[in-house]
Amino acid sequence: MRVDIEQRILAANDHLAEVNRRRFAEHGVFVLDLMASPGAGKTSTILATIAALRDRYRIAVIEGDIASTVDAEKVRAHGIPAVQINTGGACHLESAMIGRAVDTLDLSVLDLIIIENVGNLVCPSDFDLGENAKVMILSVPEGHDKPYKYPNIFQVSEAVILNKYDTRAVFDFNEDEFRGVVRSLNGTAPVFAISATKGDGVSEWAEWLAGRIEGAKKEAAS
Repeated sequence: MRVDIEQRILAANDHLAEVNRRRFAEHGVFVLDLMASPGAGKTSTILATIAALRDRYRIAVIEGDIASTVDAEKVRAHGIPAVQINTGGACHLESAMIGRAVDTLDLSVLDLIIIENVGNLVCPSDFDLGENAKVMILSVPEGHDKPYKYPNIFQVSEAVILNKYDTRAVFDFNEDEFRGVVRSLNGTAPVFAISATKGDGVSEWAEWLAGRIEGAKKEAAS
């Protein structure tokens, strides 16, 4: 029974995700689902990405948290539209939540929506939101062993951001081992080492994202 219920939940979610995906495609909006643990630096990475790309793309953010509006307020303070989703305890966002959040945005004036998923390395990887790409963030203080413990989130991510890279001398973080395990799980995902609050490495990550946005535009136009 539990398996049947889970299958029905995922099937319903996938149906609404396709509705979202068609809606985004109709308006030419690229959607990024950003996943990470609490404290990995999702919001700081989003702000750094906005700073790098706001002159080229019109951006909005959907913030997912169990409670509070703190992160959405930080984004709005930079002049970027932000919609807050509070899950009330759920450990992930679902496509229906995204659909309701998008109802409050004018997609005709947007190029990029960044979704900050709920801080969790398990549940968010299982739920399609209608996004163009899933990307996950790992911070150096979390340790190089996380790909062993949470392989699925690395497998579904199109890229991996290694944040707080400037702290690697302080922590026992084996970068070679980390990159090797990531490659074994996902041989196509690039790893971007950044320090979001300082801006180090952000340009490389932002250019990769810009390439994905432009690629999606060309595909939609063909």
